[in-house]
Amino acid sequence: MEATEHDKRKCPSHLSTGECNKQLLPVKDALDILSGKWKLQIILSLTFGKKRFRQIQREIPGLTPKMLSKELKELEINELAVRHVYDTLPVTIEYELTPYGRTLKPLIAELHKWGTKHRKRIIAGSRKKSG
Repeated sequence: MEATEHDKRKCPSHLSTGECNKQLLPVKDALDILSGKWKLQIILSLTFGKKRFRQIQREIPGLTPKMLSKELKELEINELAVRHVYDTLPVTIEYELTPYGRTLKPLIAELHKWGTKHRKRIIAGSRKKSG
């Protein structure tokens, strides 16, 4: 099967393959940046203000220092978080969301709403099946 035939099956009939890909690409980009087990949890932690590395780690059970470091670097590369180094003894390092990173707050709020509804729906469904 040709790739174009395969692509057309995924797209609504009124869109060409190119138009379909153009529509899907921004969503793919967003998911690539935000996906994974930890990124949204770290972003959520930082929505409450500046945090030190250990504060973030304590708030997210199971998050290892190595993974937190990796994820924070990726958030910095994508301009969602910024690292502040203060000239103190010992050196103090804090992380916070950038103004651009704070634009994710409405998205996170919508995910929270959806997750709450979904959880209630699934719990209600499992009660109906078991009752």
